[in-house]
Amino acid sequence: MLSMTAFARSEQLTEWGTLSWELRSVNHRYLELSLRLPEALRVLEPKVRERLSARLDRGKLDCTLKFHGGEQAVTTVSLNRPLAERLIAVAEELRSLAPAPAPVPLAEIFRWPGVVSEPEPQTQPLLAEALAGLETALDDLIATRQREGRRIQHLIERRCATMADIVAQVRQRRPEVLTCQREKLLSRLADLNVDADPGRLEQELALAVQRLDVDEELDRLDAHINEIQSVLQRREPVGRRLDFLMQELNREANTLSSKSADADTTRAAVDLKVLIEQMREQVQNIE
Repeated sequence: MLSMTAFARSEQLTEWGTLSWELRSVNHRYLELSLRLPEALRVLEPKVRERLSARLDRGKLDCTLKFHGGEQAVTTVSLNRPLAERLIAVAEELRSLAPAPAPVPLAEIFRWPGVVSEPEPQTQPLLAEALAGLETALDDLIATRQREGRRIQHLIERRCATMADIVAQVRQRRPEVLTCQREKLLSRLADLNVDADPGRLEQELALAVQRLDVDEELDRLDAHINEIQSVLQRREPVGRRLDFLMQELNREANTLSSKSADADTTRAAVDLKVLIEQMREQVQNIE
């Protein structure tokens, strides 16, 4: 089981410079990829998307590649002198037209496309190095998601065990609760000091007890808890299935609470809903 929350980084030193990948993922209903690549390596985008989609199923993933040229690139930077002179001349001409002239901003001229050029690295070897670095970062990201997924799995398993104990306790007390309710109804009828048809009385008592019957809810709670424990063992994305089971558990806990006729059962229903909400928050991070 994988979590959708993780971070990974890898860095490679190549003969052309340093390549560094950063992968950051958070929970999301589907797989959403956001890529930021250097212009010189923009051609990699289709392959990067393909490799990420092949290994991840859900989550919002921010993927960033940075490339810093090495010393060789710095020492071989060349100036396009005619273009730089022309830009300076235009800037001086514009400055002469301004009412309050300011000095020519050389930094702006330096950033003008084509003024300063660096040697282009050999594309194919650099692309291969970049993809290899992506695989390293992706391996690290998935390993982190697996570790976080195991932690979440243990938390859910413990809460399932607690829920199963609560359901068993409620089930064990059902005969006592129903007997108390029957005696309470008979006591109220006796206080009214009226004659009642025994057959009709038994019928009304049976209907009252039936309205308080929660055996089906307890059975479904047990079934959902068992299903969750089974789903946790699957080697596939299970986040959506677990999210659905959380909804079903919450529905049964609400019904149990509405049918409760004693404080202990009400308290048990509240405890169940607290545990379900805690699991639901964890499930939101599961792939």
